[in-house]
Formats: sequence, C-alpha cells, structure tokens
Amino acid sequence: MSTGDDRYFHAHGVRLRYRDQGEGRCVVLVHAWTLDLEVWDAQAAELSRSMRVVRLDRRGFGLSEGRPDAAADPGDLAALLDQLRIPAAALVGMSQGTRAVIGLALQAPQRVDCLVLDGLPGDVVGLAAEGGADYSLDEFRRLARDGGLEAFREAWRRHPLARLHGDDSEAAQRLERMLARYPGRELLGPAPAAPAAADLRGLARLSMPVLVINGELDLESRRRAGERLCALLPHAERLLLAHAGHLAALDRPAAYTAALQSFLQRRSRAAA
Repeated sequence: MSTGDDRYFHAHGVRLRYRDQGEGRCVVLVHAWTLDLEVWDAQAAELSRSMRVVRLDRRGFGLSEGRPDAAADPGDLAALLDQLRIPAAALVGMSQGTRAVIGLALQAPQRVDCLVLDGLPGDVVGLAAEGGADYSLDEFRRLARDGGLEAFREAWRRHPLARLHGDDSEAAQRLERMLARYPGRELLGPAPAAPAAADLRGLARLSMPVLVINGELDLESRRRAGERLCALLPHAERLLLAHAGHLAALDRPAAYTAALQSFLQRRSRAAA
C-alpha cells in the first residue's frame, strides 16, 4: 500500500519531490505555476480511496531542485512513471501543468490512458497572438529583482489567476503556504526559454479521452482556450465548474474531485 509521504527521485540530474498513495489504476496530478503538489491535497485524499494517486513538484517548484523548464517537464513525468514502474496513467494538468501532460501525450501516447486539462494557457492552442498574455513574466521579473520575492508575491496574490472565489479557509491557507514556498528561480535568475510553439496538428491527433475544465469565473482567455481545444478535439468532454475561478480545485474541491472521479471511472482506458 503506497502512502502519501514525501519521496524523492532523480530525473536528468535533478532531485524531484513526489507523493504516491493508494492502489489500483494510476492518476498523476501536475500543478500550476507558483504552486506545488500540495494544491492537490483534497483530491488526493479522496481519489486514493479507489486509485493510485501520484503527484510531483515540477522541477524548480515546491521542494524540487532545478530551474523551471517546460521542455523538460514531459521527460520528468516519464521518468517518474519509470521510477514507479507504471506503464501508463491518467494525467491531470492544471494551468501551466497542462503543457507537461500534453507534452507527454504527444511524445508517448501509449503511456497516457486519458487527459484532464484544467485552465490551459491560450498559447497551447495557438491563441496567444490573438488575445495577448494573461500576465507579463518580464514585469514580474523586474518586480522580484527590484523588491524581492515578497514584492512579487504581493502582486501575484491580487492577480485573477491566483485569486480564490470560494470561502474554504483551509484552501486559502494552503495556497498561501505554497506561495511562501515558491522559490522564484525563473524570476531571480536567467530568463526561462519561451514555450514551444503550439503543435496544433499534434493536438488534433490525440486519440485518448480528454476532459477540458475551466472555472466559470476563470479569465475569458482561459475559457476561450478550453473552447478552442474542444474544437480541435471533437471527442473531448467540457466542464465549466460553477462558482469557481482559475484555481477551481481550491475553489470547489468537492465538486472538482467528483468530476475527476466520474471522468476517470468512465473514460480511463485502463479501467477496462
């Protein structure tokens, strides 16, 4: 029986934190920018009653080493599956984490039973040029260099992508703990590489079941990105979670978890 204790493994020279709990079909949960694996505490507690739940701190976040690197994230996920001898899993990506799970699905589709894509950025589906970015990393880098990470944290707390709409005090406290842990290496060090251009042809060829999630109060740009993805993938399911913003898993944890459970039970290819 796997437990939810912190564990570590090395992927391409970097030490990464993960947790592994429960038994059965496996789902891997991948967090958003400035967050870490603890954003999934409520989901992991419930899903692990009937599934094996694996979650990790992406490189450069939480308690993992290294610098954030979107290009390395899919390989890190594959290395984690190898470490745990998991041939294939359901993958759930939140916001920036959607890049990682889509990347693995494009590189090794045989390792992905199904995909859940929550609040994906517009540039993943080619929308960046149309609507502009949701935030300026360059501005946040200047703020962190001039005023330190706490100046960045204060500004980020007010940003719509980091704002909670629910009244769950534990969720608010968890968000604050994660933000306090965020090391900000891409803000204080060399600028990270720009994300790769959207591979729309590759996305359109994804054949595994897909659930696309947005909170109904998420930014219009993120909701539009979800709609664009569903247009590329006519077989995808769409969920707008009521009374939730960009961080829907924290705003509506019970409803979010129930939606995950329903989709994973119905659509994971490993469920057969």
